[in-house]
Amino acid sequence: MARIELTPEAQRTPEEQAVCEEAVSGLRGRVPAPMIAWLRNPELARRGQKLGELLRYQTTLEPRLSELAILVTARHWSSHYEWTVHKREGLKAGMDPEVVAAIAARQTPVLADAREQAVYDVATVLMDTRRVPDALYRRGVTALGERGMVELVGILGYYSLVALTLNAFEIGLPEAFAPELGAEPGDPAP
Repeated sequence: MARIELTPEAQRTPEEQAVCEEAVSGLRGRVPAPMIAWLRNPELARRGQKLGELLRYQTTLEPRLSELAILVTARHWSSHYEWTVHKREGLKAGMDPEVVAAIAARQTPVLADAREQAVYDVATVLMDTRRVPDALYRRGVTALGERGMVELVGILGYYSLVALTLNAFEIGLPEAFAPELGAEPGDPAP
């Protein structure tokens, strides 16, 4: 069970209510899960939700590439709720189910094109080593463009914040426990 629940509408401060209304009227059409915790600081919730909306829906990266980056992030942090939601979105966006399964198993997937390969390689190397070597950086810029690389790093950073928020406050667990990720030390029982 989550450590923090969404404040019932009747108990929200005017600031919390305004932020929730912004989220619901935006591209998502709902209050995103990490915002449940972020609402304890309405300005954090407002800015985080807006950044997420931009990075999820308004980049030069097509949805399957964004979802690939998000799944690499969710797997890195073993964020079950994030994985569950974005596995569904990734498959809907055209990701190969075998790629999704390989990421879940911490195996290197076979990818269809240079853009997918660049997203996967930049994401995994940056998450694992906290750096991007020159050759990989050049390959990423060639495949995605400079703007695409900036957006990719933004997606990785934002969804790391999301994963950490979901994990710390156990949002979406145990109902969204993703068995394909396996249990990590400290995970609540599914």
